[in-house]
Amino acid sequence: MTDCKPLTTPASVTQPVSSSTDPFNNPTHYRRIEGALQYLTITRPDLSCAVNRLCQFMNTPTDEHWGLLKRVLRYIKGTLDYGLRLSSSSSSDIHAYSDSDWAGCPVDQKSTSGYAVFLGSNLVSWVSRK
Repeated sequence: MTDCKPLTTPASVTQPVSSSTDPFNNPTHYRRIEGALQYLTITRPDLSCAVNRLCQFMNTPTDEHWGLLKRVLRYIKGTLDYGLRLSSSSSSDIHAYSDSDWAGCPVDQKSTSGYAVFLGSNLVSWVSRK
């Protein structure tokens, strides 16, 4: 994947994950990469939603899931300079933002919600839940 074309989004927002029946031929490889992506979400919260969705298929990944995982890797390649950065801030104001999408997942009709808390200009806490 070192010579792949980078992408600007980690997952397609218009194409839901379908229940494909073609099993991926190397599920251990899928699980290893997916496990590494889970650790990356600590400093890359922009990956959390896409990685969470891919983790739901760790038991029986299909060829379609492998394609979605490769899409996330292509996004990472194009955004290597993204991540959480802590810097000195002249302000110590606390700001919190939240959002939710009720029954927004077309596959299981579950809701997604989350929040982010900033201390000055630094992100200090965040949650994303399905």
